[in-house]
Amino acid sequence: MEHPNNIDNIRHSLAHLLAAAVLKKHPKTKLGVGPTIENGFYYDFLLSENLSTEDLPKLEKEMRGLMHRKLGFQGEKLTPAKAKATFKDQPFKLELIKEFSKEKKQLTLYRTGDVFMDLCKGGHVENTSEINADAFKLTHVAGAYWRGDEKNPQMQRVYGVAFETKEELEKYLLQQEEAKKRDHRKLGKELDLFVFSDLVGSGMPMFTPKGNHVRNGIINFSRELNAGLGFEEVHTPNINKAELFKISGHYDKYKEDMLTVRSQYSTEDFFMKPMNCPQHTQIYASRPRSYRDLPIRYSDFAVLYRDERPGELSGLTRLRSFAQDDGHIFCREDQIEQEISNILEAIQKALKTYRIDYWMRLSLRDPKKKEKYLGDDAVWKQSQEIMRKLLIHKKIQHKEAEGEAAFYGPKIDIMAVDALGRVWQISTIQLDFNQPGRFKLAYTDKDGSEKTPVMIHRALVGSPDRFMGILIEHYGGAFPLWLAPVQIAIIPISENQKEYAWSVKNALSTENVRVEVYDSNDTLGKRIREAETQKIPYTVIVGEKEAGSKTVSIRGRGNKNLGEMEIAQFVLQLRNEIEKRL
Repeated sequence: MEHPNNIDNIRHSLAHLLAAAVLKKHPKTKLGVGPTIENGFYYDFLLSENLSTEDLPKLEKEMRGLMHRKLGFQGEKLTPAKAKATFKDQPFKLELIKEFSKEKKQLTLYRTGDVFMDLCKGGHVENTSEINADAFKLTHVAGAYWRGDEKNPQMQRVYGVAFETKEELEKYLLQQEEAKKRDHRKLGKELDLFVFSDLVGSGMPMFTPKGNHVRNGIINFSRELNAGLGFEEVHTPNINKAELFKISGHYDKYKEDMLTVRSQYSTEDFFMKPMNCPQHTQIYASRPRSYRDLPIRYSDFAVLYRDERPGELSGLTRLRSFAQDDGHIFCREDQIEQEISNILEAIQKALKTYRIDYWMRLSLRDPKKKEKYLGDDAVWKQSQEIMRKLLIHKKIQHKEAEGEAAFYGPKIDIMAVDALGRVWQISTIQLDFNQPGRFKLAYTDKDGSEKTPVMIHRALVGSPDRFMGILIEHYGGAFPLWLAPVQIAIIPISENQKEYAWSVKNALSTENVRVEVYDSNDTLGKRIREAETQKIPYTVIVGEKEAGSKTVSIRGRGNKNLGEMEIAQFVLQLRNEIEKRL
């Protein structure tokens, strides 16, 4: 039988089979939760002994044995009393039962044949024969605090992946192997791009000279795009009074993700800012504004701070301290479409330059959880319809996603697809009718009346820090010339050509080309391999012939022999490639 969400049902059913397999080998195990996730599932366990990677094939074998028994999944409703009696030896389930009962949620139990039962809302195959036994794999074991809270017991989380066919699984596993080779944390260390230090703190990166070249390249490109859009760059402080965030709404909606700061000389509460928009409202509010002044556009690259949980931090892609190529537009309603259209064009230009595919998502409010958002129904209906019509008018294919809006307004999210087919949400355009009113922002209209401006929040590639991590993996560390931390490696064949090699370096450096001379006592072959390992776009070999004719022999990355060239000609080629960001 086909299910509308068959793969999710398969993955959820496998989570139950995993729990059944663990309980058979460890009957006193305390069960956490076992949801589906992207590409698979996991289940959390509290055991008296640790599971390891070596245990996973045994658990898989047990799960396949259960599948072959063609076990059915049957659900039934439970009263709170019956649920507590059923799970009397499972403290984590009892905690959930207490919580769900308080919220008056219906409790349901699902049985997997006669081998397992779980507190579960459902979403399973009807019978384990529907699961392809060759299309799943348990991948790894990790630690996870119960409900993500460090104050709670640490459990063991067993992860698995699952697909409908063996071919899909094999394709995914090959992709994961390639992802390991491209892991930006691994390449960042090998290419000397960034470091973390326990003394500085988790999630707060420090960029080396090489890494800072890449990061600045991303920022400077965004600055160029900003200039073309008419943005003026501002700079705002990292620490702000709590009152600012109370007015903006961040205090109520976002406080748990904000870092607090204490002053020795003030009793007021201060926070490290998680975003720039509240500060930009205050620049706008600093003087009277007329309809003629609009649109007003501010960009900002100040560092932001968010109090991410330790388990959620991941290299450069999830940080506590990061910048953003942030920008805010204050405009009239009749200017919204043009402003958003211009931003979309700039984002499309950026992603074409970075050689990244993408698709767009219209992120909307969850109508069932209105309490999570600022503003009334009328405001949300108006702002969401503006965004939807704009995308339709521009004939931009997109997907809609309820529950993904910002708490103050709907947004268009640009979902980048990297070289491995993974999707990253990077660029965003957010339409905000709420914050300008909360801050009492105004402008004088043609008729002399006072009007409230509309605020558009936008990021071109998001955080340069996070985007750098994505790019490292997208390029596999082999940056295009304009972004490469070292653009040219010059390798003299022997001691006799060292002086000429350095003269070539000086000629290229005066043209702002980033150059390193590989003139160690290592063999020529080893020095060439080192340049290749560092993924440098061009390697210049200079020997007796080149020194005599004042030329260079050039090899492109990937051992491409580009022949001999005069230095001036090579400089022109480099300048063209860098300026055009080829």
